[in-house]
Amino acid sequence: MSGTRVDGRYALDREVGRGAGGAVWLARDEVLGRQVAIKRVALLPGHTEDPTRAAREARLAARVNHPHVVSVFDLVESEDALWLVMEYVEGRSLSAIARDTGPMAPDAAARLLAPVADALHAAHQHGIVHRDVKPSNILVSDLGGAKLSDFGIARGDQDATLTQAGLVTGSPAYLAPEVATGATATPASDVWAFGATLVHVLTGRPPYHLEDAENGPLAVTRCWPRSC
Repeated sequence: MSGTRVDGRYALDREVGRGAGGAVWLARDEVLGRQVAIKRVALLPGHTEDPTRAAREARLAARVNHPHVVSVFDLVESEDALWLVMEYVEGRSLSAIARDTGPMAPDAAARLLAPVADALHAAHQHGIVHRDVKPSNILVSDLGGAKLSDFGIARGDQDATLTQAGLVTGSPAYLAPEVATGATATPASDVWAFGATLVHVLTGRPPYHLEDAENGPLAVTRCWPRSC
């Protein structure tokens, strides 16, 4: 797919990431002459919610105008995919840094992540709950700054109908207990996930491992909605 042009404007270079929402490519905007990141969201037969969710991600991320949120520039559609065009952050995810370097000193973690906490607060001020705050969704540039990314499962204050009641979404190791039991995510649950992210950064490991299944936030789902 390298060399492909999206919308006659964005020339794909190489894949730089992949997640549940689709592959992310480094590309060049040939109109403005700059590097961008493009997330490809495949349009699968019968999955009519895909365009809605991709457009929602673009809309929600664009509402948060903050220097520590990855900017969204464009949303274009091709025959078999939607392409979310975003700011390219040259660097690594916080999860990769934690994996490669181990625990971070508290002062360094505070300097790096305080602006991300401010970005999350800005999202909440705009009525947006991220719902998937975790180290892999925080990008650290080679210059040292950190940015919150991936609003793929975020929910705005007008998007209640897009979230099925009782459906658990997010990454298990960072889920607030109430979200793990199917409750609606709130700004408070984002704060919990941010705290779990801090635990990962300061200890060098996720807050819950497979061996912690009896104590992790998803353990309570075995008893819900009945009492244990």
